[in-house]
Amino acid sequence: MTAYKAPLRDMRFLLNEVIGLEKHYQQLGLQDLNQELIDAILEEGAKFASNELAPLNREGDEQGVVFNAGEVTTPAGFKHAYRQYCDNGWASMTAPAEFGGQDLPNSLATPFHEMTMSANLSWRTYPGLTEGATLAIYAHGSEQLKHTYLEKMISGEWSGTMCLTEPQAGTDLALLRTKAEPNADGSYAITGTKIFITAGEHDLSDNIVHLVLAKLPDAPSGSKGISLFAVPKFLADDQGQPGERNSLSCGSVEHKMGIKASATCVMNFEAAKGWLVGGEHQGLACMFTMMNDARFQVGLQGLGIAEMAFQGALEYANDRLQTRSLSGVKNPDQAADPIIVHPDVRRMLLTQKALTEGSRLLAYEVATLLDKERFAKDASDHKQQLKLLALLVPIVKSFLTDISQECASLGVQVYGGHGFIREWGMEQLMRDSRILMLYEGTNGIQALDYLRRKVIGDQAETLARLQQQFEQDCSQAQQLKDEVADGHILAALAGELNNQLNEWQQLSAKVQIMSAANPEEVGACSVDFLQYSAYVSLAGYWLRMANKAAQQMLLNPDDSDFYQSKISTAQFYFDRILPRCQMHKASLLSGADNLMSLAAEHFAF
Repeated sequence: MTAYKAPLRDMRFLLNEVIGLEKHYQQLGLQDLNQELIDAILEEGAKFASNELAPLNREGDEQGVVFNAGEVTTPAGFKHAYRQYCDNGWASMTAPAEFGGQDLPNSLATPFHEMTMSANLSWRTYPGLTEGATLAIYAHGSEQLKHTYLEKMISGEWSGTMCLTEPQAGTDLALLRTKAEPNADGSYAITGTKIFITAGEHDLSDNIVHLVLAKLPDAPSGSKGISLFAVPKFLADDQGQPGERNSLSCGSVEHKMGIKASATCVMNFEAAKGWLVGGEHQGLACMFTMMNDARFQVGLQGLGIAEMAFQGALEYANDRLQTRSLSGVKNPDQAADPIIVHPDVRRMLLTQKALTEGSRLLAYEVATLLDKERFAKDASDHKQQLKLLALLVPIVKSFLTDISQECASLGVQVYGGHGFIREWGMEQLMRDSRILMLYEGTNGIQALDYLRRKVIGDQAETLARLQQQFEQDCSQAQQLKDEVADGHILAALAGELNNQLNEWQQLSAKVQIMSAANPEEVGACSVDFLQYSAYVSLAGYWLRMANKAAQQMLLNPDDSDFYQSKISTAQFYFDRILPRCQMHKASLLSGADNLMSLAAEHFAF
């Protein structure tokens, strides 16, 4: 199994050279955050991911979690790694300083989170949900709730979950049956069953704080009648320590295709004591504070898997000797050439590389928007950044998890028969990545949200702003035409991207007209429209990288191989992957009739 190595050179290129993270922090008034700190976090994060988490990944998959009489035991080494994670301050990176956090921007934590997801996705799910629960309590909880829970959750001493799904209610939260009855002391008695609860029970922390959606007795019908409650595993005593056991339990853990070392629990609440988070019937709005973070994090999980699949496939392609190159012997000292000489193997590797590195810039750009959401002082700019963030989060969640499955599948293919064997690690990546397209809202739901709310609901105004950013990249490429060695390549890519941007604008207008005439069209074309948007966006990000690489090659000729690889990969992306847009265009323009005309009873006979 390939040992994980954090792609620090690529991360530094994006953060320091393309995005300009230090300048970004200065513009937000974060003067204490400098290049030295950025590099230190990347270096130490890489050590933790590679040395502490990655060695536990395969054994954790083999062992899985052990469920016994309501208790869950995590695989060997998980508890030690979690303690190291907390003791070294990783758990508190982005949390508010007033409750013991470091209040670091998301863009500084995002590369580290990506590393942990590449190294050991199952392990990462445990602290990941705590960060989201902390956000929700901090944003919406009472002062008493904040002081009771946040310091211990931020330190990692206690953990958190998100409890939405019920056996009969997945995406449609209006079908929730969990009840909340008021108690005389101001608390509520929470009764119901929740399923698919990540880290609902485990042995890593001393307490688990569940954020539970439930309905009050006087709740209006539908999703508007949902409230949010903090329901701890152990009630805090007078000293703020875990005291009496609350009346909730883990009924079972799911036996899953992947992320087997992550405890996915059925949680039973039997008049468990909980406290209202936010106002009555405001639970959905409060939960979305947590959901938006969770969806971005799931996108990062997809990026992490894609990177690990690429690393494994690349190592194997360089080592595996099979047949000779079509153009003649490349390795005369051996009986065969390494398979990386074969065009089809290179097609697979370059597809992994282009999708992974392009998606990394997309994710990191969104992380800077999360920074602006938290730290920007200009109210009007803050509103615009929020709208752009809302537009991009469903793309990050959906597209990055789609490409994780594609890259994992390509990894298996590069290995050939060995890819189907457990010990090489590729099949685990494929199994682990499959859940990412499902949880925190299926990718179909993400596409529907993207098109219906973020594009049509906004009359495509924010989408136009995103497209204008890419038009600026095209203009820069044209300006560089006579200034850099590969200027003619940049200009050609810019011309192609400009054409694609114009078509994207026309399609968005067409989709709005189609949807106004027939509501079914929104659902019929949403997935294709999101995919189209994602592929064009990645083309924009690849042009941005190529522009910067061409400029940096002049300044740093000793690193020209790295920069040239960026330009070559950008060319590959435009030639081999961007044409996928035309398939999605044809599909979405075909309309809803070919989906809806067949009667349900005629699908099978």
